[in-house]
Amino acid sequence: MGYSIGEVAARTGLTAHTLRYYEKEGLLPFVSKNRSGMREYSRQDLAWLSMIECLKASGLQLKEIAQYIGWFKEGDSTLKQRLQLFQKRRAVVEQEVMKLHKILDKLTYKEALYREAVALGSLDAAMQKPEMQALKEMLFQKPDDFDQLVEDED
Repeated sequence: MGYSIGEVAARTGLTAHTLRYYEKEGLLPFVSKNRSGMREYSRQDLAWLSMIECLKASGLQLKEIAQYIGWFKEGDSTLKQRLQLFQKRRAVVEQEVMKLHKILDKLTYKEALYREAVALGSLDAAMQKPEMQALKEMLFQKPDDFDQLVEDED
């Protein structure tokens, strides 16, 4: 079963303009056209779109995604390049996830601190509670250099 560009746009949230641009840039080299000359997307094309959006979200530029697709089209002779691309991208994403976890930890602590402060009517009283001190210590066992500079600035 084939999908029209409008159906793909509706399913993916991408605009028809974006889909045409991806095709023009070589990101969708497998899209076929029907007898009327209209684009007809397959389930495999939708899978490619999903991968393209994943790679974009991971921080790859469109030219890098086009390179990956070019390597894919070349076949098994480019397996090492593709593996390296994904290894590098995974490492970058893992670093980003670690940074996001630190952010989440700080937000979690501050939310709990202020929830307690509202309940007690005082930030100082909330900060003195042993459970708040324990939460802070647990979440920030290994503070980064900047955290050490502002540790007492709660």
